[in-house]
Amino acid sequence: MSQFMENQRHLARRFFTSLSKKPPATKDIAWVNEKLLANEFKLWNRLKPHDQRHSIEVALRFTDVHPAFTRDEVAAALLHDIGKVESALGVMGRVMATVVGPRGTKFREYHNHELIGLNLCREAGSTAETRRLLDWSTPESRNDSIVNLLRQADQI
Repeated sequence: MSQFMENQRHLARRFFTSLSKKPPATKDIAWVNEKLLANEFKLWNRLKPHDQRHSIEVALRFTDVHPAFTRDEVAAALLHDIGKVESALGVMGRVMATVVGPRGTKFREYHNHELIGLNLCREAGSTAETRRLLDWSTPESRNDSIVNLLRQADQI
């Protein structure tokens, strides 16, 4: 399957799962709390319930394919979309931002969520390793096996 088709499938799945406002299960939230530093957990709690569920799904897929995971690696999986809290877009706003691109402040914030997330994680006291794993923009990250596993866990 082409990268374009995989991305479209991922976006369609995210759209339909985003329609539910149901929070994650209590046991899942407890698991997240165990894996994140205190300020990271406070930051994670700013995510909307559908984004919390997505981050847990990504982290669980990641740990399934990489059972020798570290705390920093799981933290990166859980926080990979944390920058989306700044755009404060709802589901339809996110769809529009995806379709029209980074026009206007909110849509630009949505498209820059990875950089914004890195800054939020820095402010929250995330470790240098967690932040390194979240920085998918560097040429080095394209050849990093853990970063690639995180990307794959996010694209299903």
